[in-house]
Amino acid sequence: MGLTLSSYYQWLNPFNSNLSVKEEEKAMLTYYRKRKRGSKIGEILKYYTRRTKRGCARQKEEIVLPSCNKRGREEGHGDSVKEERVVKKERTIAPCSSPRASFLSPHSTSNCYDMDLWTEVAKHMDGRELLMLSFTNRWFNHFISEDYIWKYACLRDMGIPAPCPVSFPWKEIYASSFDGSHSFCFRQQDKHMDWMRIGSFYLDSPFVLLTETLSLPRRLPRPGSDVKRSIELTGTCSLTNARTGIWIADLQLVRCPVCNLETCEGTMQVLDTRHVELFLEEDYLDETWQYEEIGSNHIPVPAAAAIGGIFDLTNLSSPSTAKILNPKSWIGPPTDWQPKAKIGSHAVAVNTNLQPNDGIFVRYQVMKDNNGKVVSIRISQQLI
Repeated sequence: MGLTLSSYYQWLNPFNSNLSVKEEEKAMLTYYRKRKRGSKIGEILKYYTRRTKRGCARQKEEIVLPSCNKRGREEGHGDSVKEERVVKKERTIAPCSSPRASFLSPHSTSNCYDMDLWTEVAKHMDGRELLMLSFTNRWFNHFISEDYIWKYACLRDMGIPAPCPVSFPWKEIYASSFDGSHSFCFRQQDKHMDWMRIGSFYLDSPFVLLTETLSLPRRLPRPGSDVKRSIELTGTCSLTNARTGIWIADLQLVRCPVCNLETCEGTMQVLDTRHVELFLEEDYLDETWQYEEIGSNHIPVPAAAAIGGIFDLTNLSSPSTAKILNPKSWIGPPTDWQPKAKIGSHAVAVNTNLQPNDGIFVRYQVMKDNNGKVVSIRISQQLI
């Protein structure tokens, strides 16, 4: 008769279930020697050995029994013995209690996000680097969105030393100033050929001098005088209602006939300046504001150069403006036909030496906002 699994456990005596694993194994081997190898005890040994190798010890079962005699009956009762087994609960998963790394401690984390430290670091980043840093996490996104970060970047990259009040966030001003856009991106795109960013300057006052020559007349036009007559007589004029603040200057090369001359088949050079907030104005974007011509000058004799300049009248005697009014220091020799530009803190000028020609036509245009303030100025030169 073969040994079954139930008879094997009965042989181990359930009343002595407190046997250790080694004692159970020893008893099982002793019994196996007394039985034939053809019995099912071999299967039991294989199962037990395989289970032991896997490291999965059999759950111990606590057997709660009443006192009983040798026949297995309860003393004083005729009922059979009832066994109550309580299986111990397995241990649940617990969090790791190993010591925290030093670089993850709250002290080091607070140092990594020090506001003063990153403010100094941000002073050495351009707009692209600031945007990349803002994508790192929420803390940097909130930090980079602070207005003073972009204000510093704007004034630094524009070369403007003094701060000024603005109506738009500095982040938007920076984007509209350094995203590669210019005035011909919004209007007359089919006429545009090429352009060059000159830089930025600052208007402290609304009084501005426009000129087509760097040799200023001894008597400058008075503010409020007839603009058209002043342009025809002296090649200069003054404005009294320019919007103060930061201005951006570009040199544009456009095709004719942007002007009204039907005989022109060439190109036209434009000194294009605008207030730094112009591209953020809704009335400009929907083309409510338009350029208007305030005067022109037709010069029928050969011209040596095409010149345009814009100066803040209150800072006309400043050292930076004096360098612009000294053309020999920056316009180059007469055989150099590449456009040249010079910008100061309160003025800007362009000069392009010309090949032999029959004359030049100069136009002055301005754009005004709803309050009558000039927000953009153009001085264009076209060969006749």
